[in-house]
Amino acid sequence: MTQRDQYLQKLVSADQAAAVVQSGDTVFMGEFAQNVEALDAALALRKNELRDVILVTTTRAKPLQCVEADPLRESFIWNDWHFSGLGRKNGEKGLASYIPLCYHQGPQNVELYEEPAVAIVQVAPMDANGFFNFSTSCSMTPSYCRKAKKVIVEVNTKTPRCLGGLDEGIHISRVDMVVEGPNSALLQLGEGQSSEADRLIAGHVMALLEDGSTIQLGIGSLPNIVGNMIAQSDLKDLGVHTEMLADSYVDMYEAGRITGKRKSIDREKMVYTFAMGSQKLYDFLDNNPAAAIFPASYTNDPAVIGRNPKVVAINNAIEIDLFTQVASESAGSRQISGTGGQLDFIMGAFKSEGGKGLICINSTFKKKDGTVGSRIVATLSPGTIVTCPRSVVHYVVTEFGVAQMKAKSTWQRTEALIAIAHPDFREQLIKDAELLGIWRRSNKIL
Repeated sequence: MTQRDQYLQKLVSADQAAAVVQSGDTVFMGEFAQNVEALDAALALRKNELRDVILVTTTRAKPLQCVEADPLRESFIWNDWHFSGLGRKNGEKGLASYIPLCYHQGPQNVELYEEPAVAIVQVAPMDANGFFNFSTSCSMTPSYCRKAKKVIVEVNTKTPRCLGGLDEGIHISRVDMVVEGPNSALLQLGEGQSSEADRLIAGHVMALLEDGSTIQLGIGSLPNIVGNMIAQSDLKDLGVHTEMLADSYVDMYEAGRITGKRKSIDREKMVYTFAMGSQKLYDFLDNNPAAAIFPASYTNDPAVIGRNPKVVAINNAIEIDLFTQVASESAGSRQISGTGGQLDFIMGAFKSEGGKGLICINSTFKKKDGTVGSRIVATLSPGTIVTCPRSVVHYVVTEFGVAQMKAKSTWQRTEALIAIAHPDFREQLIKDAELLGIWRRSNKIL
């Protein structure tokens, strides 16, 4: 039987494919920009027939019709490995639950402890060799496809074919059913709004970059600003090893800043595990050997990250306390995002020769009542989740400067952190530090 014959034999309607899901099943529904749609709609129509079906995603970008059809969470239970804005909104309604993880351990978590009955993934059209490409999302998808009892692919002709270094596709022989989807365009991410504080922080970050640095940018307006500044700089031979590939990498590459020539591994390749951005990014990735997609077990492994020189990992945070514990995923007990790759890359950057792991944080924020609060606090707000323990924190950057934390005592860290806090809050933070027993004025500040 030819590969085309296999395709036609396995081609079914969304309703036929959705019929394989049974009550109590765990069903993987894809990652990031690769949003299963036809099968989501077909499953939602079975709400009254099903109970306790666990739907697993890694950052769903578009609303899940199954979840919207079941506000009591009786038929469908949504578990997410990393919250997006959609996951956060549904989490507040009690309709989405976060799964804690170190991202590089995600595939291993699946292989050891998940028992998916069905994996449903959105893919690019089958190629001449019988392979469906996982397109922009490869972090945990291959592991789910290996572990699931049944694999269903939903074909989207508008997804790019993302070339990879490992596990970037699946052969028709390993697929149980094929569904041709509505071919919707992938999610388009805007640049987001930036502040003057973001621009000042980006300026400090630029001062820490060198020719030949290997960079990782997290998500948000700050990484976009840094990317734009790099594109306009005279930095040379930058490399890329990141979890998320965004539009700013295209700008840096086209400006000639990214060559990857000085990397120790995957030389001249922009290594990533998922991509989200505008159509410019998706067009850039399509069949482009300049970029290579890998599972998170590779891209986010601190030991792998550390093999490249001068790794600079640039990530955001929500709150940091005077003990230098970093909270990047929750405000109190309210889950906002997830650990993601921040911990992986902070540890990996420290393993890198000349590497720097940066926690970038605006010194203040505006509260709901219009007053201003400090993001540098005495102790984390009750219920807040620690994303990076103080033992791994390397650099903290605010609009007021840079503080290096390694090999510093508690009082030295406190002093360095207060020095880059907003001036309006420094006196109170000193009083707080005195009460906590972690203050010794050395006259370096104030």
